[in-house]
Amino acid sequence: MNFDDLNISDEIKKAVGKMGFRELTPIQKLAIKPALNGTDITAQAQTGSGKTIAFAIPILQKIFVPDRSPQAIILCPTRELCMQVAGEISKVAKNIKKLKVLAVYGGEPIGKQTRVLKKGVHVVVGTPGRVIDHIERGNLDLIGIESVVLDEADEMLDMGFRDDIENILTGTPCQRQTLLFSATMPVEIRRIARKYQKNPKFIKVRDDAKNIPKITQYAFRTNHKHKFDDFIRLIDAYDIKSALIFCNTKKGVDFVFKGLKKKSFSAEALHGDMNQKHRDIVMNKFRNSNVRFLVATDVAARGLDISSLEFIINYDVPGNYDDYVHRIGRTARAGKTGYALTLVSKEDSINFNNIKKSSKARIAEKKIPSDDEIEEIKNKRVLDEVKKSIKVDNLQEYLYVIKKNSSEDISTEELAAALLKKLREN
Repeated sequence: MNFDDLNISDEIKKAVGKMGFRELTPIQKLAIKPALNGTDITAQAQTGSGKTIAFAIPILQKIFVPDRSPQAIILCPTRELCMQVAGEISKVAKNIKKLKVLAVYGGEPIGKQTRVLKKGVHVVVGTPGRVIDHIERGNLDLIGIESVVLDEADEMLDMGFRDDIENILTGTPCQRQTLLFSATMPVEIRRIARKYQKNPKFIKVRDDAKNIPKITQYAFRTNHKHKFDDFIRLIDAYDIKSALIFCNTKKGVDFVFKGLKKKSFSAEALHGDMNQKHRDIVMNKFRNSNVRFLVATDVAARGLDISSLEFIINYDVPGNYDDYVHRIGRTARAGKTGYALTLVSKEDSINFNNIKKSSKARIAEKKIPSDDEIEEIKNKRVLDEVKKSIKVDNLQEYLYVIKKNSSEDISTEELAAALLKKLREN
C-alpha cells in the first residue's frame, strides 16, 4: 500500500511524496485508515517506525483552517521530541495554506509562545507541563480540540507526567479522538487507555523479521577493572566513527566522558544536572557531527533522534528490557541498519540475562578482541576495501606504476605489503 491509495487530500499526498515516502510502514498501514475514520487507537510502536506520519495525516486531514483556534494537541515527553514532531507535521502540512503548527515546551520564554497562540494556531505540540502552563494562563483553550495524541506515552509516565496528562485529557471535549503511541505497554498505559479512550483499536506491529529494525546486537563479557579498556578496544575493532554511549548514572557518564577525553577522542556528556541551554548545545553538536561520541543517561537522551546514527553502546546494562529497547531504538532509523553493543560485567549478569530472555531478536555474545585480533581486523578492513576497488575501479594507471617499480629485488607482494603498512600508519 502506498500513500496514493489513502483517502486524503492532494496537498498531503504531494507533501508526503516530496518528503521521499512512497510505501506505508507497518504501523502506518494499520493505524492511518482507522484513524481517518475517527477511531481511537492504542498502538505499540517503536521510535523510528514512522508513527509521526501515522498520526499527522489523520489530524491534518480534518483540520478546518478558517477556524484559527487549536484543534489538535500532541503531547511528547521532551522538548527535543516536540521540536522534531512539530517539524515533521509542518512538512506534511506544507501545502495546506495558512495552517499553523506550534511547539510549546519549557526552557524557552513563555511570552513568545503566548504571542503565537494568541494569533491563532491549529496544531499544538507540547510537553505536558508547558501545555498545562498555557491552559492555566488562559493562552490555550481546549474547547475546540478534536484530536489528542500521546506520543511515547510510556516515557511521559516514566518522567512523572501522569497527572498533567490526565488533567489535559479531562479538560478536552469528551467527543475528541485520542491516539496513543507507546514503545512498551505497561499496566499504567493500559489503564489510561481504558479510562480516556472510546472502544480503541489496539495495534501492535508483529515482530517478524520484516518489521524489526535492522539492529545487529552483540554483548561482550567483561569485568569492572578492565571495562573501560575493553570499551576502547570495541571502538577500535569496529572502527566506530560516532556513537551514543549509555551509562546508568551521572557518575558513570562523567567517568566515561573524562576517559574518552584523556584518550583524545571528541566527546560530550549529557545528564540531568545540566541546564537546558547546555543540553541543547551538546545535542546540536552531536546531531551536526561536530562531536564523535555522546555519553548520556537514559533520561538525558530522551527525545534525541539522530537519523544516521549507526552505533549504540551500552557501557552499563540497563535495569530492564523496556529501557534496553528505548536505548537501542536510537539506531537503525528510517530503514537504515545499526549496531547495539553491550558490555556485561559480573554485576550486570542478572539484568542482562533478563533482557536476553525478553528479547525477540538475537543478542549474540562475543569475546572482546585481543591486540593481535584487532590488528588482523584492521588489516582485513583495508584489504576488503582494496578488493572492492579491484572490482569497480579503473586501475590501469596504477598497475603500470607497480609493474614499473617491481624488480628482482622488490616483488609486487612486497610493494603491496609496504603500501598496506603506509595506509595503516596513516
